[in-house]
Amino acid sequence: MVKKKLFRSGPYADFFSQGVQVGNTVYLSGQVGTDEAGAAPADIVEQMKLAYAHIQSVLAEYGATMDNVVEETWFVTDVGDCMAKVGELFGARQEIYGKTPEVCQTLVGVAALVDPTYHIEIKCVAVLA
Repeated sequence: MVKKKLFRSGPYADFFSQGVQVGNTVYLSGQVGTDEAGAAPADIVEQMKLAYAHIQSVLAEYGATMDNVVEETWFVTDVGDCMAKVGELFGARQEIYGKTPEVCQTLVGVAALVDPTYHIEIKCVAVLA
């Protein structure tokens, strides 16, 4: 049997984990860009910043930081909007990582996310030292 360390939080904690550690690898569920009240700003860049803040919180539960992230997947509802703001998105992403991220990344266009106000969801894999 695989030994797992789960981190559950939020309104759906009974249904899935925000993070699961197996060995030295941590798998994060997709994080959306919501504020403390659960509301999402209208702009994809602002949602991305909030999603990364949630990612940082989950990583901290495992003693990890953005430096531990090795892979990320962005799910976006409007690829055109994402590409139109790619400079702004990647500039903000670089600030969040504190440098040019040393990760592989996949961008996936999706028809919708769980809430119609969400424009981006980010899922990551991190490796602990």
